[in-house]
Amino acid sequence: MTYQVKSAEVQSMFGSIARRYDITNSVLSMGVHRLWKKMVSARVPRDGKVLDLCTGTGDLLPLLAERCKEVVGGDFCEPMLDIARERYPKIKLVQCDALNLPFENDSFDAVTVAFGVRNLESLDKGLREMNRVLKPGGTLVVLEFGQPTFPVWRQIYQLYSRFIMPTIGGLLTGNRAAYEYLPQTAAKFPCAGDFAHRMEEAGFSRTRYLSLTGGIAYIYDGKKGAEA
Repeated sequence: MTYQVKSAEVQSMFGSIARRYDITNSVLSMGVHRLWKKMVSARVPRDGKVLDLCTGTGDLLPLLAERCKEVVGGDFCEPMLDIARERYPKIKLVQCDALNLPFENDSFDAVTVAFGVRNLESLDKGLREMNRVLKPGGTLVVLEFGQPTFPVWRQIYQLYSRFIMPTIGGLLTGNRAAYEYLPQTAAKFPCAGDFAHRMEEAGFSRTRYLSLTGGIAYIYDGKKGAEA
């Protein structure tokens, strides 16, 4: 199954649902996504400089600010960033393309991405850019949807994501198509060991992944540079 994303369409889609995005996420995940994001922040080294890429409305930013000396949020969707600016005026926010980041080499101790890498037009180029802006030995932490491996749970989740999610998402945001698109990308996205391998090809070592809620999502992390 091929995996392809068109960035202009994604940018427009997220802009259209920005104001209702967070409440819709909370309803659709029954609040579990907040726990997952706390787990992401716990994997970020303390007291460093972190880039939260694909930051959206910025709900990971305050968790990172509790651990890190400096936090920067980056996203290519300006309506999403407008909400983040309203909520977190003291945190630096930058409109940027994850495939061409406006930061120098070796700028950050950590990069985080929560539910964003599957929307990149080129996953491998995006991972190489994240590697480039990390300092040697820096940490990448990614939270992304996957697919459950247990057959019965997989069938339940597929029914939920194909029928219930678009209905609820459409009612809450007025854009049903957005919530048809999101589970489609999750179904096609390389997860578990496949994504960890893509990280390694982009220059990361000591890669790990953790299945969440039976494989609905995964947390990945790795270090920049060759394994010692």
